[in-house]
Amino acid sequence: MKRDKFDILESTCVPLPLENVDTDQIIPARFLSSTSRAGFGENLFRDWRFDKSGNRNNDFVLNNPSFKGEVLVAGKNFGCGSSREHAVWAISDYGFRAVVSSFFADIFRNNALNNGLLPVVVPENYLNYLLDKIGREPETRVKIDLEKQSFSVLPDGEPVRFEINPYKKECLLKGLDDVDYLLNIKEMITAYEFRNTLKR
Repeated sequence: MKRDKFDILESTCVPLPLENVDTDQIIPARFLSSTSRAGFGENLFRDWRFDKSGNRNNDFVLNNPSFKGEVLVAGKNFGCGSSREHAVWAISDYGFRAVVSSFFADIFRNNALNNGLLPVVVPENYLNYLLDKIGREPETRVKIDLEKQSFSVLPDGEPVRFEINPYKKECLLKGLDDVDYLLNIKEMITAYEFRNTLKR
């Protein structure tokens, strides 16, 4: 399906300085009955945002009005556990466009890229600096430049380069999923098939 193009994102951040956050913590299994991607955001980190009686946990960062933005900054090994794609849907539906960590579980990272959510891997010492800075200064803004594959703290922080699969990068820049991408190069595929037919 068509998505918003991802080029340059400037935003404040939400810090989640916890390691080994698994997909069941991101979106508990009891909320996985829907096959639609809409509505999962309201249950993002449900068991941390609310107690068993449904009361808000004011100590959890998503319930702190000081922190907001389109970038989630999380501890290392984010998205481990089961392979549920719903975890990415919940993060995106809540309003995040990128997640920053020093390490992502492979399946989560692939699910994120397949669903238009950018996983940005930074060195662990830089992640610790970032979490500390945002925690002390919630107004901290960052810049993610996908074309240059760079992440920086505004206004003049030294850019840190991150890696991304070239194909997934192109899809994000153009706002395409896998099907859209194939349709976008339909003429090239047809020409390739035609040349191969002539060679037979």
